[in-house]
Formats: sequence, structure tokens, C-alpha cells
Amino acid sequence: MTIHQNLIAGEWVGSTGSENVNPSDTNEIVGLYAQATADDVSQAIAAAKAAFPAWSRSGILERHAILKKTADEILARKQELGTLLSREEGKTLPEGIGEVTRAAQIFDFFAGETLRLAGEVLPSARPGIGVEITREPLGVIGIITPWNFPIAIPAWKIAPALCYGNTVVFKPAELVPGCSWAIVDILHRAGLPKGVLNLVMGPGSVVGQTMLDSPDIAGITFTGSTGTGKRVAAASIEHNRKFQLEMGGKNPMIVLDDADLGVAVEAAANSGFFSTGQRCTASSRLIVTEGIHDKFVDALTERMKSIQVGHALRPETHVGPVVDGRQLKQDTDYIEIGVKEGAKLAFGGERLERDTPGFFLQPTLFTEATNQMRISREEIFGPVVSLIRVKDYDEALAMANDTPFGLSAGIATTSLKYATHFKRNSEAGMVMVNLPTAGVDFHVPFGGRKASSFGPREQGKYAAEFFTVVKTAYTQG
Repeated sequence: MTIHQNLIAGEWVGSTGSENVNPSDTNEIVGLYAQATADDVSQAIAAAKAAFPAWSRSGILERHAILKKTADEILARKQELGTLLSREEGKTLPEGIGEVTRAAQIFDFFAGETLRLAGEVLPSARPGIGVEITREPLGVIGIITPWNFPIAIPAWKIAPALCYGNTVVFKPAELVPGCSWAIVDILHRAGLPKGVLNLVMGPGSVVGQTMLDSPDIAGITFTGSTGTGKRVAAASIEHNRKFQLEMGGKNPMIVLDDADLGVAVEAAANSGFFSTGQRCTASSRLIVTEGIHDKFVDALTERMKSIQVGHALRPETHVGPVVDGRQLKQDTDYIEIGVKEGAKLAFGGERLERDTPGFFLQPTLFTEATNQMRISREEIFGPVVSLIRVKDYDEALAMANDTPFGLSAGIATTSLKYATHFKRNSEAGMVMVNLPTAGVDFHVPFGGRKASSFGPREQGKYAAEFFTVVKTAYTQG
């Protein structure tokens, strides 16, 4: 089997590979992907540093052409790349194709942004002096991405980094190197100069740590666990390095008595169980008022019965496997914790067998939970949802905000009063009304509050806040 190599200074290198296993069928090896050494990472950082002066001053049409060509190829190959994504991560094929399409849209958006780079010209408070305010690239950017969105998250970090004239050292998650390798290959063939984009695959203990230890990386953008995010922050402070963190969530969805029951159930099922619950924006806490509680539980349970769990590439599948055995154990451990804490296991929780060996788990609903239980406070990152009964909207809002996290939050209601109040008073970075908490557009800011995020928002024009630095220049006329 061919080894997919690392890209360092414009050259494909690496002779030993790690197996990329299909979670829908653990007998299938998706591919072999090279493992970078600490020396490889150091060489990649040196290459990015050497390439920065020329790339940071490159013409906007050159950057536009490369990013647009990349967007076009990703979109043209959406079926192929979507299948690859579903094979290595476990999302269903429609979800895989949808994510690839989003990656193409992100590259297309930032291709356009290269032509919209702008600053300000202001008069000084002192007569006869002009002031120019411009944005300049930050430098070498370290990019560390998670396994749950193997092509969209790399896209929304790599595209703006290149758009604004930075160079990149990119470490994808070990579990899903395939999609990352593919977009790096596309960018490389689209004409990026040597050293502008470097791919270093391998374990965080080697690749990630070498990146954190380097004084030559000017900024690190990280998406992953809260624990690792704290390590990124501590190491970055040591080097006076700019850093951007997207971490955990324990996202609430409130269902009020006046909600449209069908809308509420579909939003909750989509948020909590689809993509196997492996989204940082998933609703893992349902906060339901007394008047609709029993009807909602009955309707949601019926909806869960119709969810087909199986091989990600099968057309009848609604929810694919958990990404790997370690994540599956974490999910089942939390199910045991929920039972011991006294929550009622209303549906699911069983390990499922299919005609291929894989990590299949039945979507799980706990009722009669409290907001103090571990299953209601800690991020499980699987298809496991706790449902909490409350008296009214005021109690629901207080409970929704009673969390160390603040990424996404939702409400199901037909009341303009409550919808408006919730949008203003929810302590989350993203708020959804009568919609799933998971699912955001590619051209608007993404990010949260509290322990969920740190630093400037990702995506859209707000990405410039992280990937550039502001310069103020004075001229006496």
C-alpha cells in the first residue's frame, strides 16, 4: 500500500506509515499515512519561516488564483472526497459530501477575500499629518485540527492563513489524516510556492509538542479538547505567541410549552444524535418545561426508534459509527455513570452489532437528569443526551447558562418574546431559534465563550482578527 507522505519545503517525504482504519469496518485500511519526527517538524517550521517574506508580499491575484483553483477542485471531487471522509471518520455519506462542499465554499470565500483586503486612511489629530491603518500577515501559523470535521476545520484555518499572507505548518488529527492530505495535495498542485504550506502528520506528543516548543511559530490555531487547549495556551504564553482556541461544549436546547412539537423534536434529534453526536456544537442537554415534557419525551423516543445506525456508506444509514474504540469506551463509560447517578435511561445505550466489525452505538437518552450530574456537565462527545425538567422559561434560561462552556445554545418556541430574550441573554457564542444547535454557515463568525473558546472568532471576515496584525503609519504631508 502506498504511503501518503508529509509535505515539507515543497517535497513529499516519509517512509514509515500508520494505518488509517475505517470505523464502519475495522477490517478495512483506508490508507497508510507517514508519521513525522520531531526533526521533520523542525524542518517544516524552518521552511515556513524561510518562505514567509516572499509569500507575505505576494500579489493578491496569485493568492486568489491558488485558493480559487483549490475550491474548484475540492467541489469537483466532492463525491470522492466525501466518500474518503465517511470511510475514515464515520459520518454518513451525505454528511461527508456536505462537509466537503463546505470546505470548497470556505476556500472560495477566502479567494474572494484576497481581493477585498482593505485598511483605513484617517486624518491625524495633528494638522498636516495623515494616518494609514493596515493589516499585515502574522508570520508562521501552526494549525492543529481535530478528527470530527476532517476537511471543514482544516479548510477554515488554512484558507484564511494563506489568504492573508501567512505560511503554515499543519498537523491534522491522527485518526483522520486522509482528507487533510488530500487538501494539502490540492493546494500544492494549485501552485503554492515551496515552504508556504507544510504537512506534518503524527502524534501530538511528537508533532504538536515540537510546534508548541518552537519560538519561530508566530501563532497557533487549535481546535480540540479543553485539556490540550490549556497546554497550547501555556506554551504560547511562554513564547509571547498569539493563540486561538476552540474547545469543548455542553450545549443546551430549551424546549418551551409553546414550542411546535415536531420542530422541537427534529431539532433535538439532529443536534444530539446525528454525526454520532461528535460535534462540539451538539445539544447534549435538553431543558424542557413541565407542560410539554411528557409529550416531548414520548415524541423524541419515537423519533429515536427510527434512527438507523450502521455503516457510513450504506444509503439506509442515518447515524454512522463512533470514530474509534477509545471514543466508544468513553461514551459507554458515561452511560454507566448516568445510570449510577440516578438518571433514567429512557432509550438506547446499547453497543450494536452489524455485518461489519465497527464501533456502533445506539443513540442514548437520559430523562429525569439534573444539571449537577456529570452527564449534564462534562462533554461526552457521543450520541448521549440528558434531559432536564424545569418549571418555566426563567428556570430554563438559568440552567442553560449554568455551565462552564458557552459555544452554542438553542431554544424551541413560538413566542417572539422568549426567542428575543433568549438571543440576548444566552451566554453562548452562537444561538439558534427553532433550529439545531449544530450547523453554521461558512461566511459568518464561529466561536464561543467561557471554556469553549479563546481568542478571535473563526470564519468569515472575522478571521482577519487572528491571522493579521494591525499597523498604524503616520506621514507628514
